[in-house]
Amino acid sequence: MSPPAVPRTAEPRTASSPVTADDLRLSVHRAVDALRPAPADGWGRMAGLLEWDCWETVEHLADDLFAYAVQLGPRRPPLTGEVPFAWESRRTGGPANAVRADRAAGPEGLLQVLEASGALLTAMVRTTPPHIRAHHVHGVSDPEGFAAMGIVETLVHTHDVAEGLGLPWEPPSGPCARALARLFPDTPAGPDVPNDPWPVLLWCTGRADLPGRPRPATWRWYAEPRA
Repeated sequence: MSPPAVPRTAEPRTASSPVTADDLRLSVHRAVDALRPAPADGWGRMAGLLEWDCWETVEHLADDLFAYAVQLGPRRPPLTGEVPFAWESRRTGGPANAVRADRAAGPEGLLQVLEASGALLTAMVRTTPPHIRAHHVHGVSDPEGFAAMGIVETLVHTHDVAEGLGLPWEPPSGPCARALARLFPDTPAGPDVPNDPWPVLLWCTGRADLPGRPRPATWRWYAEPRA
């Protein structure tokens, strides 16, 4: 997922507990469990409002988690660009990935690829010192920031795929709330805003309306660490 850049000034976020590697691991495990009952013939359906089918979207999610993990990998993580893996699209309009699942392995193989990429990022977040910084297009970030980005990618893309496959999806509320606070410092607040962080995250990522607030046409998150 590559949220379009929107020039805005980030406001200070409210205090919250940090995003952790365990938050990321839980999010990925819940996503895999939610998608496992999918009908075998459903993976070619379009994923929610995306222009990708459900298989492509899960590959893209696995690729995102892999990309965040390797960004933290070098002894001197890059601060001005991405680690130069070759990301390529297999069709016009399809996701540009370095990671793909072997179609012959079927949906279970696809979910194994997703879980493996999630485990790789979880391990990197857990073992990388918190002072380390690495490039992201929406701000040079730290391990907590990459964990939060991985969580948001996982939660919202699982939402997209679950919509396409006709499956229920209820993300874990703790990781959702902490990732929302970490990446979206100007989240709307007020008595009309739900206490549940999930509909707010869907609104922040252009996937749902909130009372009195139509979904944003453009959006971004803020990856850089904040005090």
